[in-house]
Amino acid sequence: MTAAAGCAGPAVVVWDDSLIDYDFGPGHPFAPVRLELAMELVRELGLLDAPGVREVGPVPVDEALLLAVHEPEYVAAVRAASSDPGAADLARGLGTGDVPAFPRMHDVATRVCGATLAAAQAVHSGQALHAVNLAGGLHHAMPGAASGFCVYNDLAVAIRWLLDQGVERIAYVDIDVHHGDGVQEAFYDDPRVLTVSVHETGRALFPGTGFPHETGGPHAPGSAVNVPLPPGTGDDGWLRAFHAVVPPVLEAFQPQFIVSQHGCDSHRDDPLAHLALTVDGQRAAHAAVHRLAHRLTGGRWVATGGGGYSWVYVVPRAWAHLVGEVVGRPVDPRTEIPERWRDLAHARTGERAPVLMTDGADPYLRSFDTGFDPADPVDAAILAVREAVFPLHGLLVEHRL
Repeated sequence: MTAAAGCAGPAVVVWDDSLIDYDFGPGHPFAPVRLELAMELVRELGLLDAPGVREVGPVPVDEALLLAVHEPEYVAAVRAASSDPGAADLARGLGTGDVPAFPRMHDVATRVCGATLAAAQAVHSGQALHAVNLAGGLHHAMPGAASGFCVYNDLAVAIRWLLDQGVERIAYVDIDVHHGDGVQEAFYDDPRVLTVSVHETGRALFPGTGFPHETGGPHAPGSAVNVPLPPGTGDDGWLRAFHAVVPPVLEAFQPQFIVSQHGCDSHRDDPLAHLALTVDGQRAAHAAVHRLAHRLTGGRWVATGGGGYSWVYVVPRAWAHLVGEVVGRPVDPRTEIPERWRDLAHARTGERAPVLMTDGADPYLRSFDTGFDPADPVDAAILAVREAVFPLHGLLVEHRL
């Protein structure tokens, strides 16, 4: 399941070494080493050397744009915590175990926003067909509070900027294992933005939201689509759920732009969640989003990273596959990982790195339209989502036993 032939185009990869300054300190799972290793693997695989690929840095974020997404009092609290981490506002999620305060936190978090904004600007201007910021994807940050390792919501900032430029319909697709609650919150009552999140059920995992009945505000019915999956769901079940829900609702919405979050904590080896995907299943997910961009938006696609806490075994491979999709050079899963990178990973973490870009899995897409098993918890989840949102998009709720 790779992107279809002919899907290549000019691409931008946003990177600057300063992005690894988003660092909550020793022992925190959101460690910058995972990002460093991912970018190093991208380079070792030659993905930045592909024709039409440019590497650019973050752009400045105007204060007014940041305040269009976050409350002034919250931004002031982040600034204050940046100057005095010991006096962080716990009521706004700062200085907690999830979001410890650190010096220059405001500047560093704003720079992450500027990286995703640079990706959006490159695609909007036509300089690139696709763009990716692996340092982005901070989808839990709320308008007035930090949450889930996220200070500012770079995704909401980029989407808000696109709306301000006159883009009328934007689809946000979130495949992180955790519900994309912060982006949903930012646009819950805005009919111009469709937020779609495929995640482990909130009954088993943070943030405890993202259920089928969350379908948008009173002025935007159907603008939120949530696919909560049971713990233990693997490649085949995940892909079945994605394809049963995401393409139909996006086709009905007809977006002009796709913004996506590719947290790879859905992997079976991730220490913070309970899904069971392989790198091969995640690669198929990246390719599916890529195909949707070409089918629906003329290719206009901005992708980001997100969660992922298996720093060596999963994150670098999953995101190298993502970058391969973005730059139009999908990585053959049989590719051997360069020894130089494996040595670097071991030196930086003490962990032994994988040898191949595959887990040896062969994901199989079993279409939901071929039959529904009411005893299958994945099928039950799919049906609940379709019953909740399909009528709001003019779609029929059909299934066969």
